[in-house]
Amino acid sequence: MKNLTVLCFLALFYSCNDGDLQIETIDFDSVGINTCESTVTTSSTIFFKLNNKESLILELQSGVLKNEISSGVITSLVPSQSKVTYRVFSDNVSSAYFCDDIPTTTPLVIEEIEAEDGEILITTTLAEGTTDTFEHAIELSGITFITSQDERITDLRISEFGTLTTSE
Repeated sequence: MKNLTVLCFLALFYSCNDGDLQIETIDFDSVGINTCESTVTTSSTIFFKLNNKESLILELQSGVLKNEISSGVITSLVPSQSKVTYRVFSDNVSSAYFCDDIPTTTPLVIEEIEAEDGEILITTTLAEGTTDTFEHAIELSGITFITSQDERITDLRISEFGTLTTSE
């Protein structure tokens, strides 16, 4: 019996993770959208969300944002039309990492995963009380990330990416 206990303990000890990075969920719902531009326009395509040591980067296909009310949901497919990238950094990251003319050398990117499937859903409405300001509500649906260890990240729907405002 004593040998069986030792054997079970050793099996458990050797089967434990050796510290490889494991991403179980991606949660950026409570984080605002950032961009490097002072004013978002219909030609803007790069947006990102920062959450301490993580970032979620959205690269929209050109021309998908329009200063007109959409008749329904506009869909952009990932990765063929738009791109979603998840990055894990060695330390907290700021917008300067993405926006400085000379890129910073820290923090280091520990892991970068590009979405292999999903959709970007955009609904454009006229901002309340205006005639020339448009709000673009962006959602990510069915986003699938596969890690370098061939593991699927469990969050397949990241609800709201956020709302962008453009003017004519």
